[in-house]
Amino acid sequence: MTRRFLSIIACLAALAASPLTAQERALGGLARLDAENSAITDRAWGRGTEVTLALSQGVPWRVFTLSDPARLVLDFREVDWGGVDPATLDRSEAISEVHTGAYRKGWSRLVALLETPMAVEQAGLSLDPETGAAKLRLRLAETDAETFAARAGAPRDPRWDLPDPAPVRAAARGGVEGRPLRVMLDPGHGGIDPGAVYGGETEANLMLIFARELKEVLLRAGGFEVSMTREDDIFVSLEGRIEAAHDANADVFLSLHADALAEGIARGATVYTLAEEASDAASAALAERHDRDDILAGLDLARTDDRVAGVLMDLARLDTAPRSTGLARALVGGIENATGNVHKRPLRSAGFSVLKSADIPSVLIEVGYLSTPQELRNLRDPAWRAGMAAGIRDGLQTWLVEDAALDGLRRQ
Repeated sequence: MTRRFLSIIACLAALAASPLTAQERALGGLARLDAENSAITDRAWGRGTEVTLALSQGVPWRVFTLSDPARLVLDFREVDWGGVDPATLDRSEAISEVHTGAYRKGWSRLVALLETPMAVEQAGLSLDPETGAAKLRLRLAETDAETFAARAGAPRDPRWDLPDPAPVRAAARGGVEGRPLRVMLDPGHGGIDPGAVYGGETEANLMLIFARELKEVLLRAGGFEVSMTREDDIFVSLEGRIEAAHDANADVFLSLHADALAEGIARGATVYTLAEEASDAASAALAERHDRDDILAGLDLARTDDRVAGVLMDLARLDTAPRSTGLARALVGGIENATGNVHKRPLRSAGFSVLKSADIPSVLIEVGYLSTPQELRNLRDPAWRAGMAAGIRDGLQTWLVEDAALDGLRRQ
């Protein structure tokens, strides 16, 4: 089945590379979804579910299923979803949720959560020879859980799969011999994963705006080199974010978020460090929610369990964990001095996967809460964001001095 789907990609890619007519050239490289002629529906007499997606032109694509939870994944190069609410496509009792959006640069993704295990029975894309428009049709049929699990999994393809994790190495000490501190900013979520959504705002967009502003504040201050895990509204996996930090040889990793609560009111910034057991129930639920977003975006985490690597990374974290804790404390102090806006319990810990780099001090900053009206106004206010960025800058500068002072003790 995998070979068949990959051959579809190859054929369509070859089609895209062939000479184009004037009408085809006018279409451009980005396919657009025709929402009026697209739907996910149940077939009559309980004969399964049908997915129909009408596109302005043919593009390379692939389809597969993933388990835990059961979901169908469709990848395209590339589809403009046109602001269509994916929920409007779902008219099937067999589908509980549909997510669409950018997955990685040049690729789009649709993920449908299945109420019951289903297998792809038929799949095909047809082209209109006159207009160049395309129609993708999938037919899903119910199957048993054992068969579903055996067939689930993303096709192995070096053009898609992440590289092997970088070997664990000692972290470079920022500021030594005048070298700038290398900071990796990680605006949470993005693309197919908008994060928290409240009051017409998305966590992914607000944190991307804030990360860009924070980057400028740090660069203007001097003494910093700054990289970002994403510069646009695209999906980056948790593993990909850690990999980006290693590729940049980062000294510190700051993951930026703005949560929304289903119940209750929360105010003020919170800084999280990694811990096997969460400091409280709310922190545990938040960490689970962040990891779940990666799963719902269609990521297959089945191959990430390596016990030997886990033991080695735990040893490396014996040095990194105290440095992360010191970083968190310094950031809380900087934010509080600059804005006065910190949570009543600003230092917390939980098992956030994005903080699991073994050799880079890493923290997750909940800048604010979208679900609290004043917090949302703050996050929308450039002046308030400038104060928050200044607090983070001050915290990094304080930590750099303290960390250098403790460096000799750690090496004894």
